[in-house]
Amino acid sequence: MQPTERPETLAVLTEWAADRHGERPALRFKSEGGAWENVSYEQLRSRVRDFGQELLALGVRPDDRVAILAETRPEWTYAHFATFAAGAVVVPVYPTAGDEEVEWVIGDSDASVVICENAAQAAKIERLRTGLPGVRHVLLMTERERPTESAPEPGPPDALLDRARTRTPADLATIIYTSGTTGLPKGCLLTHGNLGAVQSATLPLIEGGPGDCTYLYLPLAHLLAQLIEFTTLIEGGELCFFGGKIENVVAELAEAKPTHLPSVPRLFEKVYSVVLSLAESQDGGRERFEEAVRIGVLAADGVLPPDLQDAYEAADKALYDLVRQALGGRVRWALTGGAPIAPHVIDFLRACGIAVYEGYGMTESAGVISLNHPGAVRYGTVGRPVEGCEVRIADDGEVLARGEMVFPGYHADPAATRDALDDEGWLHTGDLGAVDADGYLSITGRKKDLIITSGGKNLTPSLGELALQRSRFVSRAVMVGDNRPYPVALITLDAEEISGWAGREGVALTEPPSRDPRVRALVQEVVDAANATVSRPARMREFALLDEDFTVEGGLLTPSLKVRRRAVTERYAAVVEELYEGLREGSHEGPRETGGPAATPPLPDATAP
Repeated sequence: MQPTERPETLAVLTEWAADRHGERPALRFKSEGGAWENVSYEQLRSRVRDFGQELLALGVRPDDRVAILAETRPEWTYAHFATFAAGAVVVPVYPTAGDEEVEWVIGDSDASVVICENAAQAAKIERLRTGLPGVRHVLLMTERERPTESAPEPGPPDALLDRARTRTPADLATIIYTSGTTGLPKGCLLTHGNLGAVQSATLPLIEGGPGDCTYLYLPLAHLLAQLIEFTTLIEGGELCFFGGKIENVVAELAEAKPTHLPSVPRLFEKVYSVVLSLAESQDGGRERFEEAVRIGVLAADGVLPPDLQDAYEAADKALYDLVRQALGGRVRWALTGGAPIAPHVIDFLRACGIAVYEGYGMTESAGVISLNHPGAVRYGTVGRPVEGCEVRIADDGEVLARGEMVFPGYHADPAATRDALDDEGWLHTGDLGAVDADGYLSITGRKKDLIITSGGKNLTPSLGELALQRSRFVSRAVMVGDNRPYPVALITLDAEEISGWAGREGVALTEPPSRDPRVRALVQEVVDAANATVSRPARMREFALLDEDFTVEGGLLTPSLKVRRRAVTERYAAVVEELYEGLREGSHEGPRETGGPAATPPLPDATAP
């Protein structure tokens, strides 16, 4: 692998990029009036300088902590690189986080400055400020709203550049709080060198540069979105920010026309579900859809028989091209991570001519451990370890990683650091996995999520849960069965897909649909199909349909949309007991479905990051 040119630290990235890319477009976003605007690399440098000089004028010193509380938007990028240039440490805060988490992250990190998106977020900080004695300044990142305090006179530009140039790879760049599924999040310390090692390893694998456009809707509070930001700007591409509500992402893709689309699996799964639903609305549509996918995969693999060429061209007009145009017509590289993606969704996208690459990493590894890429891909795996990262599987099946990208530890938590890093520098990921003969890594579950039945069987719940969630009718699934004779499942429904199914079938559903016997019969088929894919001890003997989906606001999902397993099982403990009681009584119809508390609003859209 040839080394790729990059800046030594993130503190000088916008200076470095402007010197190389000048007036090329760096950012694209929608204005208040809805029109698209561009910011060149030179303009990006100027805005970062202005913001950075303001931070210096406020008295921000090297290694001070600066928290950023905002949705993904171009001002996040200005604040991000301005903080780096000022020699300070970025502390991202999820805008969806509740008061307790916001106060914990800002207080635990010792942030002295908080940069807020708007007056509403600033008001939240002011409300919590009695518990945040270390916060000296609260700033707004938007010019159209009055800041919470007088803006200082900007300092000289040379002072900012001098500060930026003093930063080294060993210096701390950011503290990212992992949205753990239990307890308060832990702050992962990441240096400029950790993040630079990831860039050195991945830049040669990602085909991009001037003229390319990366669509960014993922939260910049999450490391994956930040890595995409760094890569795009180093390569000289254009970073396109989504311009509306998160539920409109799919509709906006046709307008944005990106070449690169990083996402979590739910966006791709939603596209698949919408197309399949449209196909099923026509007689024989599902059969034609499945045959078109089969033919498209053959073509993607370069093994299309000549006698299927006409069928392929017909399918291209009827299906493949329509899907490509729905995503803007230019996507040639898509990345998925953060959760497993169903193989049939990857096959669908590949059939349509959209290459999807799955990767694996965690905040503690600066975001990347392994990656599929155009030069080496094996579907069904998360790719080979990237350059500079060693991977081995421990005796108990845990994935261990070591390299320059691995973090130095957790902020102010030496006990947790000792648990994560052993004396030889191996990061204990907590994930279970395997490496095949060609070096491709597969992730099979979480070590701490293992279910041990009362009969002593070790079960990996993610296998059954993923099998259930492959159905477009299922939104979330949680397997329960620790110290029980056999597992059961708690299932939430995809409201849009259930509504579409009812419309196609001419079914008038009861409210809520989770209590409709016809919906239960539909999900029973899903459970039966999932059970056929797992071992006999892992087969779910019963299930409950919940009246509500899991949400961040309701405390059942982390800000990165991972299920808080313990919170789910605690909230629905009575439902679980009903399931096992019904089984003990020998009932094959199962207990009454129940939804539990009705206090949480529905997830805005299945495409949210």
